[in-house]
Amino acid sequence: MCGRFVLFTTGDSLIEAAEAVVGRSVVAPQGTPGPRYNLAPTQIIPIVRPGDEMILEPARWGLFPHWKKDDSGPPLFNARGETVAEKPSFRDAFKQQRCLIPMDGYYEWHDKKPHFVSLGDEIMWAAGLWSTGLNQVSATMVTTESVEPIAWLHNRLPRFLEHDEIDAWLFGSVEEASGLLHPVSQEWVKHLSIREVSSEVGNVRNDHEGLLA
Repeated sequence: MCGRFVLFTTGDSLIEAAEAVVGRSVVAPQGTPGPRYNLAPTQIIPIVRPGDEMILEPARWGLFPHWKKDDSGPPLFNARGETVAEKPSFRDAFKQQRCLIPMDGYYEWHDKKPHFVSLGDEIMWAAGLWSTGLNQVSATMVTTESVEPIAWLHNRLPRFLEHDEIDAWLFGSVEEASGLLHPVSQEWVKHLSIREVSSEVGNVRNDHEGLLA
């Protein structure tokens, strides 16, 4: 699973990175977020999704399906890839409202100690879903079983998309997107960096660069 992540890339750098990965121009009508070092469920995160143009916009991390009547219940911040196409909370969004969630890294706990996972200086792009239930944009992150050599850290892993998978996830048919509901390749995972970081990550009120020390 993924319950905390980091995105310190912002401004034109974030837009340019999005344009490079989707191969299209990207607009951010509401601007881009400032650097964040401890994003948590129910907070606002940026997503990249198709619209009249490719749009980078803020979304609540925790999906509100279009049929949701109120904000009760646990936040739907992760969607299991094994059931996302059938589960009522996610299946409509999976059919036609798929997005990307950019992150510079994410946190995972092992033996009660937080670890920071990153792809060096590259942004990672997680497969996401978005919706407009309760009259607001919200999103969830797709996860899969973990793979070696990172499986020791946690048995779940965000479904990070490699560059040649982006088009199929954003614009492909349901069948094409369903073909991506498997873990990211071991070859990709081998490039990840993992290191223990400050225990202050455990408190969502802490949000500063020092958390990565």
